[in-house]
Amino acid sequence: MTATRVLILGGGYVGLYTALTLKKKAGNHVDITIVDRRPYMTYQPFLPEAAAGSIEPRHVVVPLRRELPGVRVVQGKVTEIAHAEKRVRVDTDFGATQDLEYDEVVIALGAIPRTLPIPGLNEIGVGFKWVEDAISLRNTILGRIARAASTDDPHLRRRLLTFVFVGGGFAGIEAFAETEDMARAALRNYPELRPADLRFVMVEAATRILPEMGEEMGGYTLEVLRGRGMEIYLATRLESCEDGRIKLSDGQEFDADTVVWTAGVKPNPVIAESDLPTGPRGHANALPTLQIATEDGEVVEGAWAAGDCAQVPDLAKGEGAWCAPSAQHAVRQARLLGANIAAHLGGRPVKEYKHEHLGTVASLGLNKGVAQIMGVKLRGWPAWFMHRTYHMAQIPSFNRKARVVMDWTTALFFRRDLVSMGRLHDPRRAFKEAAES
Repeated sequence: MTATRVLILGGGYVGLYTALTLKKKAGNHVDITIVDRRPYMTYQPFLPEAAAGSIEPRHVVVPLRRELPGVRVVQGKVTEIAHAEKRVRVDTDFGATQDLEYDEVVIALGAIPRTLPIPGLNEIGVGFKWVEDAISLRNTILGRIARAASTDDPHLRRRLLTFVFVGGGFAGIEAFAETEDMARAALRNYPELRPADLRFVMVEAATRILPEMGEEMGGYTLEVLRGRGMEIYLATRLESCEDGRIKLSDGQEFDADTVVWTAGVKPNPVIAESDLPTGPRGHANALPTLQIATEDGEVVEGAWAAGDCAQVPDLAKGEGAWCAPSAQHAVRQARLLGANIAAHLGGRPVKEYKHEHLGTVASLGLNKGVAQIMGVKLRGWPAWFMHRTYHMAQIPSFNRKARVVMDWTTALFFRRDLVSMGRLHDPRRAFKEAAES
């Protein structure tokens, strides 16, 4: 009997957990291929700690080939989905183009940053979605501090030590808080600088931050961060950052060399360009069974979707509600998706996804956090401990769990490493200078 070809587009939470579950339940009856530009899954909740130096960046990624023996991994970008032909076109990172055929396809492409046509953003803005973003942001902040300590120009120093974050959701707030905590700790090594020289600015278009946590906990977070001297401007938009000149909608203007964009995400645009049914915002339109369906609810045979790129009904909340784009939903959907594909191939009925959200946790720096777990609200150290405990349990593989715990244990006895490795981004610079001299 020929194995069913299952093509999984995306190697994030959904891709990894779907493949793990499907391989376990269907075994040799399936031939699984994963397509992703990166040969690893990034555990995004740990990116802020990686940027702050609390976790080694390599430990927040899970290598796909090691965790999925027997699964083919194609490293490339999906450029076309032609479901009518059961074909996907992939441009590899090595300059080749491949057409991959399949029997069943899983759309797990996740989301990409949602940017706006703001003057200067494309030139100086940086994202915060992948491990390379976390490494770059860490090196940038530490490098700016080192350069500021080496100049006597007060205007240049102020510009170098001003860091602007746009977007007050979970990713933005955690990156904002963790990196400020790191920067403040780094100043112990720079007697030329004072804590007051640091300026961390958050710009949020909505009227509150962390909306998923409710008004009370969002308000508490706002109070804590402002109490640390961090500036947070609500109902405010970034209008321009050309040449590092920051212009806000409330009329403020100042200079900064660092702008971090965390103002939301959108589904991968290749989905909307495909022949699969999509929702109003470009998500793959899915049933509670995670099968892709038309607007009338007619199942599209051989097509499945879950995670940030899918519009999945939230049965726990009732009619008209959709599952939020969170890691909690993505992991649970993926496990059900793998089981449903195995059941479908075996002629058994598929199950619907229904999950009561357990709550939310956010780190605000070392020993600081905020959490709301099953109606219980936690602040400070208990919330921070809950954040670490939950995500340590959720990161895939014993290997990564052990390495993360070792990072945390080491940090109990030694201060975190605050050395900038900015020259990693231009490794041939010293060699070229020597060759030209």
